[in-house]
Amino acid sequence: MAKKLKLTPHLSEAALKKHYRSSKDPIESRRFHLLWLMSQGQQLTQAATVVGLSHSYARKVVKAYNEHGIESLNNGLKQKRGARSDALLSPEQQEKLRAALDEPPEDGGQWSGPKVARWIEKETGRAGVWNQRGWDYLKKLKYSWQRPRPHHAKANIEAQQAFKISLPERQNELEAKHPEAEVEVWATDEHRVGLKPIVRKTWSPIGERPVAQSNHQYEWTYVYGFICPATGASEWCLAPRVNVKWFSQVLADFACAVGAGVQKRILLVLDGAGWHRSSKLEIPEGIALEFLPAYSPELQPAERLWSVLDEPIVNRCFETIEAIEEVLAERCRVLSSTMVECLRKLTHFHWWPTHRSNALH
Repeated sequence: MAKKLKLTPHLSEAALKKHYRSSKDPIESRRFHLLWLMSQGQQLTQAATVVGLSHSYARKVVKAYNEHGIESLNNGLKQKRGARSDALLSPEQQEKLRAALDEPPEDGGQWSGPKVARWIEKETGRAGVWNQRGWDYLKKLKYSWQRPRPHHAKANIEAQQAFKISLPERQNELEAKHPEAEVEVWATDEHRVGLKPIVRKTWSPIGERPVAQSNHQYEWTYVYGFICPATGASEWCLAPRVNVKWFSQVLADFACAVGAGVQKRILLVLDGAGWHRSSKLEIPEGIALEFLPAYSPELQPAERLWSVLDEPIVNRCFETIEAIEEVLAERCRVLSSTMVECLRKLTHFHWWPTHRSNALH
């Protein structure tokens, strides 16, 4: 068995990360990336796979670093060439690539490192451009792989901006109207969970694709989540359905849990669902409803709760609703007791009102 290659700590983990993030040379950056991953405890084979280097080349990089330190990470090829450049594309061609990235590739799909490499081949007449060079040029042009932020086609941007401005003003109005009370701004939403499995990516050993058992059944339960983004405080309720009757009961339970009343006023932000706006809805004393603009889920902090709420049930198969409710109930207790700061960071938008204690208390 080959001897495990260890990393000599010439630089700290933080220093390696800084060099990796700041280096403008892709070869040097990749070498620092490899060493940074190994400084975090990853084995050579795993780190090399992540960075996109062969095992033999990565081993040479680590051995050179162990023996000679940071100087061994310099791009020697670049130094030998002196003033010459190993760039595949001229500045003009790079701008041409930037313009091409604004449109779909020839196959009508999505751009990727290999597709950019093929574009480079066609543009320059070079054969066999390494796929990694396509990725290099995407990074060089300041592109990154991101999931788009959803935005409904019918959303009114002006109304959304106005809401961000008016929410602190509504808080001020409540404080002026009830000077004897503390005012908090909360948000609430509902989340449907059922026996249909939720499948997500998960960490697993390289070469072993994880398996998630599934047995699609269409039976549901609902989680009502309440969050105070400024503090991270949360309240939760599980119910069999969403309607005016159930929401009235949930609001009453929430008001009791947070102590809403004469001494404490809650400005509750929610969407315009029918059971939220119904004239039959029973609103407890101390609760004031503030509705989001239409088609604006991205302004709802409570929408961000569901990704962390679902974690214990993803990639799992449940036979009954009662079984999944038991797991969710425990998760709600954990979120509200030990993950307060996590929820605050997750939901406290920069424009959301801050928490202010009433000076009279």
